[in-house]
Amino acid sequence: MIILEDISLRRGAKLLMQGASATLQPGQKIALIGANGTGKSSLFALLMGHLSSDSGDIRGMSSLRVAHMAQELESSDETALNFVLGGDAEVFRLTQEIAKVEAAENYERAAYLYQELETVDGYSAPRRAEQLLLGLGFNQTELNNAVTDFSGGWRVRLNLARALMTPSDVLLLDEPTNHLDLDTMLWLQLWLMRYDGTLVMISHDRDFIDAICERTLSLEQGQLVSYRGGYSDFELQRAERMAQQQAQVARQQREREHIEDFVRRFRAKASKAKQAQSRLKALERMETVAPAHADSPFYFQFPEPGKSSDPLLSIDEMTLGYGEETVLSHVSFSLHPGDRIGLLGKNGAGKSTLLKGLTGVLPAQSGRRVSGAHLRIGYFDQQQLEVLDLEASPLLHLQRLRPNAREQVIFDFLGGFNFKGERAKEVIGPFSGGEKARLALAMVVWQDPNVLILDEPTNHLDLEMRHALAMALQGYTGAIVLVSHDRHLLRHVTESLWLVDSGSITEYPGDLASYEKWVLSGDQTAKSDNKKSSSAASKPSKSTAPVGGRQQTTAALRVQLKPLQKSLQKTEKTLEALQVKLVALRSELADPTVYEADQQARLAALVKDEAEAQTELEKAEELWMEQQDAIEQASA
Repeated sequence: MIILEDISLRRGAKLLMQGASATLQPGQKIALIGANGTGKSSLFALLMGHLSSDSGDIRGMSSLRVAHMAQELESSDETALNFVLGGDAEVFRLTQEIAKVEAAENYERAAYLYQELETVDGYSAPRRAEQLLLGLGFNQTELNNAVTDFSGGWRVRLNLARALMTPSDVLLLDEPTNHLDLDTMLWLQLWLMRYDGTLVMISHDRDFIDAICERTLSLEQGQLVSYRGGYSDFELQRAERMAQQQAQVARQQREREHIEDFVRRFRAKASKAKQAQSRLKALERMETVAPAHADSPFYFQFPEPGKSSDPLLSIDEMTLGYGEETVLSHVSFSLHPGDRIGLLGKNGAGKSTLLKGLTGVLPAQSGRRVSGAHLRIGYFDQQQLEVLDLEASPLLHLQRLRPNAREQVIFDFLGGFNFKGERAKEVIGPFSGGEKARLALAMVVWQDPNVLILDEPTNHLDLEMRHALAMALQGYTGAIVLVSHDRHLLRHVTESLWLVDSGSITEYPGDLASYEKWVLSGDQTAKSDNKKSSSAASKPSKSTAPVGGRQQTTAALRVQLKPLQKSLQKTEKTLEALQVKLVALRSELADPTVYEADQQARLAALVKDEAEAQTELEKAEELWMEQQDAIEQASA
């Protein structure tokens, strides 16, 4: 048992913890959450003895073996396999000593050491290290490569493998899913579920937490608040607590109304596809947990995309790769307004390559890419962080994109990404990775795209920012193509899933839950059958993805639907304008001064305008439903 009692910790002028207490039971799997800067990593340093608290005690750690995941890895000529083997210090010591005594021809001592090696399961160590590396996405041919040969993201995986290799009673993991693809993350999830020691994990991946953790510790206002279950349970419990306290009622109501409105609209038009139905269930749940995020510093929305062609973008017989290497062969499909596509596939399958081909960043080896007349792509990948101007402020970055924008408008916009006041005017060089990622996303939103192409947009983002991003993407009416290991984001944002595998792209017939089961089962037969079911699409000579998940079989149907869809879009804009108008009117009616004696005329006008706007809104909603029915009947 580990007991943290009345811990207080100050770093510089900032008080991180004050009287924080918690008890960690043996074998528990615990998620440690909290906003960036609240002290999660500092708490890890306290547990490891790398940092001392200002007051309070930590008891029970001295007798325990602790393994942790290092955040940095220096270049080394040591092989990847040997680096991971070094995680088991006792095995490493014995093998080193055996080599020395054998070189000295001290065979009696060597025999004794071999017995010791067997006692600590040393003979299986190379195989265990190899399994860890393969599970984390390394190829067999890479195991003997030097550490220095691997990029930063792969070195993070090496650190993780070494931590898992270390015999431990307590395992401390800080953001273990960073730089992992979805398939590898599912492997890690299964490994950690089987780990029989005490796990304390900092993670911003809510589904990962839900699958593994039975308890959540939240750093809130310097205290460690304990919640039963994973992150979803935390949301529900915190929402209930905040609702009982009636904290920040206006913000809660705005969040709830926003989600309720979107759920109502989406329920009416959701297709029968499994992934679309999964998304609807996820959205409905968010109505319940909205109060848990009422105090989030993040809130932003995508503007209406404006005029868009249909299709927005087409690729025909496109082959993509690098140099002489081909990654994807003869891919053909079209992207339409409203498409919401999630890409699945193991690391290296070609998901990022496809996104680069869609944007035009990567020229095709063959085939062609056709842009619609009004195409405006918002593209995000990790390289966007590398091209930020470290000598410029968030304000200046946005001013360069839109020089005529009023400064106050930019300040208000940046505030939704928690760049407030003077922070918006500071140069970004010293900013954290999370802050730079937020700025890169803000720049995408600022450009009013009608197509979003997003490659791992949640890397470096904390849980509240991920929630805000999911909320914003739900309300976005343009097309989305998304690669993410964040299953919560995929589930809430996408309506169709494509599988990138063996140089081709095919529609995945199930939802995200079925994909997880498939990956965890390692069912190669199912994989083979899935390819056979779409054989025309899976052959390297001809790969055809579904058209936005909608089986539009004839040009005639498209012609018939186009005017109906235009009318629907017009009505949706009317609905949004009326909702904005009602919010403004009700805000004025909430002002106590409007009820003063000399404001009677103004009050009467406001009441009249509010009633008329409400009537117009109800009529527009009825029209919207009729138009939806007409589209469904025409598509039947």
